[in-house]
Amino acid sequence: MITVLGCIATEHNIWLVLVAAIVCSCGAWATMSLFHRAYRTSGQQHAGWLFLTAVAAGASIWSTHFIAMLAYEPAAPVELDPVLTIVSLLVAVVGTALGFAVASKGRSVRVATIGGAVVGLGIAAMHYTGMVAYRVQGIVHWQLSYLIASIVLAIVLSALALYVAARNVSASSRLTASGIFVLAIVSLHFTAMTAFRVEPILLEGAYTNPDALHVLAFAVAIAALVIVGTGLTSYLIDDQVRIESNRRLRHMALNDSLTGLPNRVSFHDHLDREISWANATNGKFALIGIDLDRFKEINDLRGHKAGDEALKILARRMASLIGKDEFVARLGGDEFSATLRVSDSAHMLDFLTQLEKVLFEPVTVEDFEVATGASIGVALYPDNADSKEMLISNADLAMYRAKAEIARAICFYDQSMDETVRQRRILATELRAALEQGELDVHYQMQATLATGAITGYEALLRWKHPVRGLIPPAEFIPLAEENGLIVQIGEWVLRTACRDAANWEPPYKVAVNLSPVQFKHPDLPKLILEILVETGLPASRLELELTESAIISDKVRSLHMLRQIKALGVEISLDDFGTGYSSLDTLKTFPFDKIKLDRSFMSEIETSPQSKAIMRAVLALGEGLQIPVLAEGIETDTQLAVLNAEGCNEGQGYYFGHPAPLGHIVSLGQLTLKGRGQSELGSLLRDAAKLETPSIPIRVAAAGRA
Repeated sequence: MITVLGCIATEHNIWLVLVAAIVCSCGAWATMSLFHRAYRTSGQQHAGWLFLTAVAAGASIWSTHFIAMLAYEPAAPVELDPVLTIVSLLVAVVGTALGFAVASKGRSVRVATIGGAVVGLGIAAMHYTGMVAYRVQGIVHWQLSYLIASIVLAIVLSALALYVAARNVSASSRLTASGIFVLAIVSLHFTAMTAFRVEPILLEGAYTNPDALHVLAFAVAIAALVIVGTGLTSYLIDDQVRIESNRRLRHMALNDSLTGLPNRVSFHDHLDREISWANATNGKFALIGIDLDRFKEINDLRGHKAGDEALKILARRMASLIGKDEFVARLGGDEFSATLRVSDSAHMLDFLTQLEKVLFEPVTVEDFEVATGASIGVALYPDNADSKEMLISNADLAMYRAKAEIARAICFYDQSMDETVRQRRILATELRAALEQGELDVHYQMQATLATGAITGYEALLRWKHPVRGLIPPAEFIPLAEENGLIVQIGEWVLRTACRDAANWEPPYKVAVNLSPVQFKHPDLPKLILEILVETGLPASRLELELTESAIISDKVRSLHMLRQIKALGVEISLDDFGTGYSSLDTLKTFPFDKIKLDRSFMSEIETSPQSKAIMRAVLALGEGLQIPVLAEGIETDTQLAVLNAEGCNEGQGYYFGHPAPLGHIVSLGQLTLKGRGQSELGSLLRDAAKLETPSIPIRVAAAGRA
């Protein structure tokens, strides 16, 4: 009697069929998920994911086939060839590995479809190898039409599954591809089993234990699920790692790594959203620019680690003020920005008051306490701007106004600020042309020994006589030159002019020239100084360069190296404006200064302020202890001169001795004669001196107490 194998199953066999279905479904989902990862990676990762895909696919396909075969009870004893059974497993793994390798090559949907067809061939090869290992006592018959149909179904459905998987990377497409892949496995199996017919031949003593086969089937199912589960777990872990990595990368891209606040990118995105909100709702919001005032001092005195800690503290304080209508970001360095939706003026003013409070509260880092303070500028949208760029610019203008006005920490934008900026831009353009048009000049202010009244030298001071505006104060145009990159060119001109003038002085007094912090950072400064000395013929010992502490403290190692190079030329170095700013004793100990210049701010109070007088005495004592001469700036009265002379100050300069004046005026007073100058050139200098609008106070060269 001929029986269709697998058509009749006991109740117990139904559970095995369900187990086979579970293994097949789980395996197909894991296979498509792992293939998706292999399809999207390259290199070693691609090879690793491809291996896991092949193992999961081969194990699930083979286990589905094996369990389903064991679920059927033919009317004859059954044996399994162990070698061929193992070979069928290897065929499943290798065949699918080849197919998935082809499918993931080139990242092409067409190639993926071809690879799917190869996977289908692998499934068919595994099935029929397994059927050869399935030894039943009887005569086996195959129906060729069903056999061919099973192979075609496996190839077509597998190709379709990988086509769907490669075409779209969404979870729904993977689910669809998994369903098609399950259908490919199942349709092959049942169509092939329909092609398989057996005519039992019962031999005496032949016996098959169904329970043993069922136990074996469950064992295979468990092993297959473990393998598939391992692959799927790898996928899920990698997926979670990728999600976490993407989250971290997004956080890093949109947030400041130091403070955790949103960064400049987030700020601009947020600003775009706020402008869209304001336009859609006719709302109003404020853009607040924040720049810390004394942050550089923390970095310079305590190091960048302390500066970073101070930024973290201030960021936490500002973040604590943020509600649903507020936003704060760090744009870089000590620059922050905030936005606030303005429902009413009282709410905005309250927020600004709280912001000012947290920024001005002292910050304690280790044993160091400092109140950084801040300059805060506010611009409103759409009241003060109709675009993002204009809004940012106007908030910056307001912030710079707040920085310039000592009494105000918060400044609101107004139209006059645009005019101020426009005037500064015009002035910067005119300054660029001033050097070429001969509008810049060098004036000289005498320096004298206080004990004897003897002239020791002159300080070169830059002046700009504008053809329309008249004399423009250095405090106005020097910062402008630094902001616009002109200070290096102008500084070189001043140095060359001063050296050329001093080379012709009789007596051969020293000339002191100020160096801007920007100029001091130029890497070729020592070379430039040497070239100018050689060009002008001025001995290096007659040149004195003046530096403020702020010019050297930002990079002490580089500054020390630069000063040693300059000192090696024979040029003297003075520390200017001592007593203000940092006034670090470590600076005096570390750097090779030849002179300390006591800042002029102490002279105005030396007659009335015991504190100023005490500081003056301390600086003089410090100079004496370090064997560094001290020069006092800003001397204007007999009393100031007498106090300084009594305290043992070495040198001085100020209006008491004379205002800064052109070289011709100094020559006309008889303080200097010029060697090597022709009569026409000397006459030109004297005519220039006669045109001086504010004549200098006559020089006083007497000893202390006498005019």
